[in-house]
Amino acid sequence: MSESEIKTSENVEEEERFDVVEDIEICKEMRESFLDYSMSVIVQRALPDVRDGLKPVHRRILYAMSTLNITPQSAHKKSARIVGDVIGKYHPHGDTAVYEAMVRMAQDFSYRYPLVDGHGNFGSLDGDGAAAQRYTEARMSKISMEMIADLNKDTVNFAETYDSDGKEPVVLPSRIPNLLLNGAVGIAVGMATNIPPHNLNEVVDAIKAVMNDENISVPELMEYLPGPDFPTGGIILGRKGIREAYETGRGSITVRAKYRIEDMPNGKKRVVYYEIPFGVNKMKMYEKMAEVIRDKKVQGVTYLNDESNREGVRIVMELKKDAQEEVIINQMFRETQLQSTFGINMLALENGRPKQLNIHEMITDYINHQIEVITRRTRFDLRKAEERLHIVEGLRIAHDFLDELIALIRSSRKDEAGLVADMNERFGLDVIQSKAILAMQIRRLSGLEREKIENEYNQLLESIKDFKDILANRERVLNIIRENLDDIKQRYGDERRTEIMEGNFDVIDEDLIPQEDIIMTLTHSGYLKTTPTSTYHTQNRGGKGIRSISLNDEDFIDFMVGLSNHDYLLFFTNEGRVYRMKGFQFPISSRTAKGTPIINFLPLQNGEKVEAILPYNPEEEAKSLLFVTRNGIVKRTLMSEFKNINRTGKVAISLNEGDTLAFVRRTTGDEEILIAGDRGNAVRFKESAVRLMGRTATGVRGIDLMGGKVVGVASSSMGETVMSLTEKGYGKRSLISDYRLTDRGTRGVKTIVTSEETGPIVAFRAVSGDEDALIVTETGQMIRFHLQNVKIQGRTTRGVRVIRLAEGDKVLRLALTDHEESTTNDDLIENTEIDTDTIEEIIDDQE
Repeated sequence: MSESEIKTSENVEEEERFDVVEDIEICKEMRESFLDYSMSVIVQRALPDVRDGLKPVHRRILYAMSTLNITPQSAHKKSARIVGDVIGKYHPHGDTAVYEAMVRMAQDFSYRYPLVDGHGNFGSLDGDGAAAQRYTEARMSKISMEMIADLNKDTVNFAETYDSDGKEPVVLPSRIPNLLLNGAVGIAVGMATNIPPHNLNEVVDAIKAVMNDENISVPELMEYLPGPDFPTGGIILGRKGIREAYETGRGSITVRAKYRIEDMPNGKKRVVYYEIPFGVNKMKMYEKMAEVIRDKKVQGVTYLNDESNREGVRIVMELKKDAQEEVIINQMFRETQLQSTFGINMLALENGRPKQLNIHEMITDYINHQIEVITRRTRFDLRKAEERLHIVEGLRIAHDFLDELIALIRSSRKDEAGLVADMNERFGLDVIQSKAILAMQIRRLSGLEREKIENEYNQLLESIKDFKDILANRERVLNIIRENLDDIKQRYGDERRTEIMEGNFDVIDEDLIPQEDIIMTLTHSGYLKTTPTSTYHTQNRGGKGIRSISLNDEDFIDFMVGLSNHDYLLFFTNEGRVYRMKGFQFPISSRTAKGTPIINFLPLQNGEKVEAILPYNPEEEAKSLLFVTRNGIVKRTLMSEFKNINRTGKVAISLNEGDTLAFVRRTTGDEEILIAGDRGNAVRFKESAVRLMGRTATGVRGIDLMGGKVVGVASSSMGETVMSLTEKGYGKRSLISDYRLTDRGTRGVKTIVTSEETGPIVAFRAVSGDEDALIVTETGQMIRFHLQNVKIQGRTTRGVRVIRLAEGDKVLRLALTDHEESTTNDDLIENTEIDTDTIEEIIDDQE
């Protein structure tokens, strides 16, 4: 076949190859590819190995420095040279990432025991970055030499580098328990790690305790390893968070700055902070301290200055003469990062897989790694000793037949291979021994050298016997680990820096606040006020009552809720969010105070308004919450979904575009629900028709509004009748049984006949008939009347006039309260003062 025919054949095969199109399911491909990417990030970048506590980049930095012989005994070398060697041979990523990793390894405020000895500007506690790598120099620190000890004795596996041009260690021998000593921080895909540093002396004692008793409990282990020891010092409050983290691998501890109070010559006092929490940017913390003093969140401070220098942190805060220093100090802890939380998440790679580890497992993995390292090192030493013994045995034979050997060599006319063969045949040697004899120097033939060979021979026999005994006896391996740890402790051990303050600091402020019943009111304009229930004394029937709140013109009370100050309150807004706070978190106000804008307590956005306030008690009968939106969407969610709502709020219901949350009701799970629209129709259906959904679900259609909006929600447990009220003051009561039971999502039936004279329906709620109704109009007019005065009528009637309105005025809302006897024949109330025997809960049904 000609050359042109061969090329044509190859081209045809190549075209056929490219003509093949493989169909791949995009979801499957994305899933598999993302999984590969995730595992690559987890294993190759973000998480440390439990054995040496290093991520690949840190391991490659130390290995590169050791191969370049940049050890503590050598001079510092340019950082750029080290970084270049790392990225050129081992780590094919950006030089910035490598340099930043090396910088952190050199920072004594980031690493408890720095692995790199830096020379130059390597950053500061104020968040200043290190100088460029061309300006700084580095070398291995003394303790980092323990990481690579015995690396050349086959103690760990090696793998090919990224370009297959060399080898690199998969893990370092790591005589020091680096993961516990220096901790680790990393963010992977879908997981993260945050392991705190510890004190070397305490870690060594804890490791030895586990070696002595494999079943030691965490409380017993904490007698040796009481907790983290941060390079920046500080104070850890309590041991509960430490124990939780050590037992489960996850926990949270509170760390405070250390301070001392000094007396000044002028009679004033000053607070000097000299240690700050780990990981806190000192400059940002100082700026926050200045901000809270400037904004008068903390009062009584006359001077603040950062006097930190090379000798350490020193932030000075001078106080007024009459200031209570402990109060100011506690306020500073609350308002700034002088007190911060360290979230412990002990996630590391175990056998190449990410795993949440408790303290016992981390120590056990380190011990197992050291057992393997010592076993492999001993096997290496045994092999080398046996190889040397074999050669020494040949040297002994050479000395025994020295004259004959010399004569054989002098008379031989053969090349080396022939001479080796003759020696093997004549003296019983092998090739290795014969070549060793031929390479032996003449001086080794003296009598003195014979004595040295005999001594070496005997020492090798002893060493081989010892190596074999080590390999056969696990306890001897453990003793070697103990000896190594004791040696490390003696050479590198130091005192603990972080103090652990005893006491139950996990008690929150709530436990210090006496329980009492309170009443919370929220006005339509957004003013919230909390008052002790004891403020409102009991009166005889028919009493006039007392003024409960000072209202602005045209303002009125939307909600009035009675609860214990230790109960939770759930605030639901029109945008579908929920906020949770406890009663004691709101300041107590006087009886006649106007209150405080609710935006001072909840982070409400523009246009966001509270639509419901519900006390939350996990032990109450209600098991779920029913949500109804203005456009008729309903959703039912378990109360337990709202256990962990924080002050910043979470989504309570996902709303469709243009929709808002209107009503939230407690339900027991087996009630009947009624929803009414402003066009006079209402639907009645079983609560079970709305399945339970998650907190962020949107819901399902509850009523067909025919273009209108929802104006009210009622449930069968709230009463046997429903009150309907129109915009122009017509109202009536109807029996719930008059509303036939239908499926959700239908138009339902008429609840009141509306016309131009009555206006649309504005309120709809279940009542028992024993309550008093409060009707508020757009101009601020208010009327209170007993519902027994409103007779029960059929669904298809328009009702009776319950309030006479001035021209242009409209009914705005309906609220209910307990009945009290009227002292006059006039039910019309022209002001906003509410007269009651006792103040009870008023629940809103309107916007």
